[in-house]
Amino acid sequence: MPTSVVTGGAGFLGSHLADALLANGHRVICVDNLETGSLANIEHMRADEFVFVPHDLIQAIRIDEPVDFVYHLASPASPIDYLRLPLQTLKVGSYGTHNALGLAKFKRARFLLASTSEVYGDPEVHPQPETYWGHVNPIGPRGVYDEAKRYAEALTMAYHRQQGVDTCIVRIFNTFGPRMRPYDGRAIPNFVRQAVEQKPITVYGDGSQTRSFCYVDDLVRGLILLQESGEHLPVNIGNPNEFTLLELAEKVIEVFEATSEIVFEALPVDDPKVRQPDITRARQVLGWEPRIELDEGLRKLRASLPREAPVA
Repeated sequence: MPTSVVTGGAGFLGSHLADALLANGHRVICVDNLETGSLANIEHMRADEFVFVPHDLIQAIRIDEPVDFVYHLASPASPIDYLRLPLQTLKVGSYGTHNALGLAKFKRARFLLASTSEVYGDPEVHPQPETYWGHVNPIGPRGVYDEAKRYAEALTMAYHRQQGVDTCIVRIFNTFGPRMRPYDGRAIPNFVRQAVEQKPITVYGDGSQTRSFCYVDDLVRGLILLQESGEHLPVNIGNPNEFTLLELAEKVIEVFEATSEIVFEALPVDDPKVRQPDITRARQVLGWEPRIELDEGLRKLRASLPREAPVA
């Protein structure tokens, strides 16, 4: 039975990844300090093959058993979190990645870094291929997250080239699904919460900025395919179908049968104007592409919510 360590395993993405790994016959060691993760996301995982280790990866970690794979997802990932926790975000991107890589090196495990489309910043190239180096403001409020991930990528490649660690890097584009926190500051949980509560839906700017939304099941499938491949260079994983945020708001109103009106507020600093993955490499290297489109994903998300309670 292979053993996978999932850092940030009690978070939105980490908990879905842990579910999939358990279903694939893995033993899963979930490492999380619960700063942005939640025990509620993993309370259903009661199998003997699942172990929860409460730990802050800024400190070195020790695992007293063989490890085959390390999935490093630990990091605040939403604007509301990394603006609230700027130093912790930088530290988990640096010290935390170093400690996770050190574990992979010691255990001779394959290492996957969960990077982000934010390494492209507000891109001048559209859609964004992995060869594009990005247009990032390193001193803006979002820089703590963007630069933490860019540094983590450089650190991962240094461990691969100089230390011989078997590594891979995934650049994750906007992902959604059950277990997203309703107040995490991202578009879909914000819109869904407001629609469920029949409140006005808040769109920042004029709503013309674009995003591409990948359902979590597709994303997790891509993570596992990349981890089990022999690829070392970054690979974009996301849905290439692009929508404006105004179109997204209208879709949420339709799927959730809401009476909400759309209201507009000022655009946050350094908010990207466009975001769309070029997934050519994912198709070629992994044979991966998304299967669940936005409308179906929103219907799945609606079906997962409590019948008589707001989105949780």
